[in-house]
Amino acid sequence: MYALADCNNFFASCERVFRPDLNGKPVIVLSSNDGCAVARSNEAKALGIKMGDPFFKIRDIVSRNRVAVFSSNFPLYGDMSRRVQEVLRTFSPAVEQYSIDEAFLDLSGMEGTDFDAYAKRISAACRRLTAIPVSVGIAPTKTLAKIASKLCKKYPKLKGGCYMYRPQDIEKVLKSFPVEDVWGIGRRSQKKLTQMGIRTAWDYRSLSEVAVRKLFALPGYRTWQELRGIPCIEFEDMVEPKQSICISRSFAHELTSLPDLSEQVANFAEKAVAKLRKQGSLAVEMAVFAMTNRFKENLPQTSAGTVIQLPDATADHRVLLLAAVEACRKLFKPGFAYKRAGVVITKLIQEEGHTRSLFSDAQTQEKDAQLSRAIDSIHRSFGPGSILFGVQGDGHIKMARDHQSPHYTTLWADIPAAKVE
Repeated sequence: MYALADCNNFFASCERVFRPDLNGKPVIVLSSNDGCAVARSNEAKALGIKMGDPFFKIRDIVSRNRVAVFSSNFPLYGDMSRRVQEVLRTFSPAVEQYSIDEAFLDLSGMEGTDFDAYAKRISAACRRLTAIPVSVGIAPTKTLAKIASKLCKKYPKLKGGCYMYRPQDIEKVLKSFPVEDVWGIGRRSQKKLTQMGIRTAWDYRSLSEVAVRKLFALPGYRTWQELRGIPCIEFEDMVEPKQSICISRSFAHELTSLPDLSEQVANFAEKAVAKLRKQGSLAVEMAVFAMTNRFKENLPQTSAGTVIQLPDATADHRVLLLAAVEACRKLFKPGFAYKRAGVVITKLIQEEGHTRSLFSDAQTQEKDAQLSRAIDSIHRSFGPGSILFGVQGDGHIKMARDHQSPHYTTLWADIPAAKVE
């Protein structure tokens, strides 16, 4: 048996934790550079604000309905996600974090448990200990558990928990559940299913095994089995290391000088290195790209990228930041106004078991490794950006954040103060 815990309107809910005056009021969270809506409270959805709506197009709705607007505050969201995960681990030792706001729980060996009550207990504990509303669905497969969690959002009377296991109940739900909302149904499959007249999850489940194998690849067949109550998507409580790491952002304003662009690229590289080191990987190759604003057709346009082959696989902060800056020098063209750039670390290998070059200096490598570990330790103790390299400037990525909320749980200066008189 599996449980899927899904945080409701997660980014918006995080903003409400320290702003209880916003409960019951419309709230939206914007993407990087305050570009478009990426999270909406139920009240904001009711106003017709859609996921991905550009902010400039919904300003009238926002102003007319006094919608609370926030810039993305990822340090806050990441910390609140961690807190929810800690609560979930008290209910199952095997937790697979699927995304920042979703996690699967393996409930094997808990036969005889009242799973409906258990789902509601998990939801209530998350709300009580983190103030984040969480919908918990429990079912025989991961795909059905995700569908059960969606029912909690649709029907408040379920009180945050739904146990879906009886065949007649599953049939009833799947007959009204849109096939495009089924986990694992991609855009290509959805288009093909629409052409076949397959509208609901039950329609898809009712296809023959021969038809599914013929028309859809292995992932589609697994989804078909899961909808029939046959578990075939493995539980992974250990996160597989990523095969590439990309950090990319648009800037608040166009950058026209090499020093400004290099500084931003160095900050992207530092964030990428932090992820690289966290998963215990080494980089063999790095790519850097930059482009102008394609929406400003009156300005000269360019899009350039370059790849740096590293002499040896590494996760050294200094080596990778300098490589990123060097790549930036190669692609930069005077006379252009750059709006977006990014760093992609590719061809990753695991540090464990890696054999160094025969010609490398072991003593120097150990000193470099000690320095990198010291930097990691400082970042863990005092937060990312607490120590910087000169090429990073002030360490800030230049983005528009006109509606930024405080970092309530990750910066000492932003910790809420309570006064008792």
